[in-house]
Amino acid sequence: MKDTVAVNETGNNNQTEMEVRDLQRTIIELRGELEKRNLITADAVQAARRDTIQEIAMLKETISEMRNELERAHIRREQEVQRAISSSQDEINQLKRHISELRTQLENLMAEKSAAVQATHASSAGEIQQLREMAARLRDELEGAKAEKESAVQKERLRTADEIAQLHDTIQLMREAMEKLKA
Repeated sequence: MKDTVAVNETGNNNQTEMEVRDLQRTIIELRGELEKRNLITADAVQAARRDTIQEIAMLKETISEMRNELERAHIRREQEVQRAISSSQDEINQLKRHISELRTQLENLMAEKSAAVQATHASSAGEIQQLREMAARLRDELEGAKAEKESAVQKERLRTADEIAQLHDTIQLMREAMEKLKA
C-alpha cells in the first residue's frame, strides 16, 4: 500500500505538477492576452484621444470660422442697418422739404384765395350798391309813373264825368226840345 500510496503520491505529484504547469501556462497565456488587451485598450484609448483631439481641433476651427462668419454677418447687418437708416433719413429729409414746399404753396394759395374773396366781396359790394341805387331810382320812377297814371286817371275821370254831365245836359235839352215839339 505504501507503494500504491507512493505511486499515487508520485502520480499525484505529477498530476499536481502538470496542473501547476498547466495553470502556469494558462496564467502566462492569460497574462499575454491581458497585455495584448491592455495594449489594444491603450491603443484604442490613444486612438480615441487622438480622434478626440482632432475632433476638438476641428470643432475649435469650425467655431472660429463660425465666429468669424458671425462677426462678418454682424458687420454686414450693421452696414445694412446704417444704409437703411441713412436712406430713411434721406427720405425723411426729402419728405420734410416736400411738406415745406407744399405748405408754402398752400399758404400762397390761401393768400390768393383770400385776396380773390376780398376782391369779389368788394366787387359784389359795389355791384350791390349800384343795384340798390338802381332799385331806388326805379322805385322812384315807378312811384312817379304811378302818381302820373293816377293823376291821368283822375283827369280822365273828371273829363269823362264832365262829358257825361254835358251829355246828360244835352239829353235833357233834347228831351225838352222833343217835348216842346210834341206839344
